[in-house]
Amino acid sequence: MKPQVSTRQLLRWGESLAAIAKTGLGFTESLYERERFEEVMRVAADIRAAAQDGTEGSEDADGLVEEWMSEVGKGIPGYVTPKVAVGAAVGNEKGEILLVKRADSGVWLYPTGWADVGYSAAEVVVKEVEEETGIQAEPVRLIAVLDGLRLGFTRIPLYSLVFHCRSLGGELRAHPLECADVGWFAPDSLPKPLAGAERWGPHVFAALRGEAVDVLYDDVRQPMWRGDPEVGG
Repeated sequence: MKPQVSTRQLLRWGESLAAIAKTGLGFTESLYERERFEEVMRVAADIRAAAQDGTEGSEDADGLVEEWMSEVGKGIPGYVTPKVAVGAAVGNEKGEILLVKRADSGVWLYPTGWADVGYSAAEVVVKEVEEETGIQAEPVRLIAVLDGLRLGFTRIPLYSLVFHCRSLGGELRAHPLECADVGWFAPDSLPKPLAGAERWGPHVFAALRGEAVDVLYDDVRQPMWRGDPEVGG
């Protein structure tokens, strides 16, 4: 039996093609090239819609094309890159980790948020942790740079910069709009579903125990384009 293409892989292919098309439209002045890039975008929309909803999702592809076309910029601003999110692996004196349950998906994850303009990555960490959980945190060091699509906690391209942080105090308080729940969890009592824990969990808990860890990053796939993002990091 031939191996099945995973949903995660289809999403990656669709998003990659869409990024190529949007970037091409942002730089070209050729009518011929614009037509070709728009065609690539339609193919990308079909792949993305099928990944999300199967063959029935093709009905949503036109709306996706319109959304993507509205995002096309001109020149350098139109060069499509992954978004950047900043996450916090916050530990306490009991060796527990601070986790939030996302209100939109019901999935648990470490506190995380978009990298806001005007803030450093470390400043975003401090701000997001307090906003989402009520806990005051101090960044210790960067411990991971991870691809959100590979982790499976996002359907859009993003890099997650994860900081090891220590808790400085505060009271647990879930953000009323972003978080359905919040809490401290020991390694042997983690909540489910917990996004990407098989990837970042051992590394993060080693850092929280005070072990010296290198920065974790995703392996280079072999071959780079066709390699399965669910295998080998």
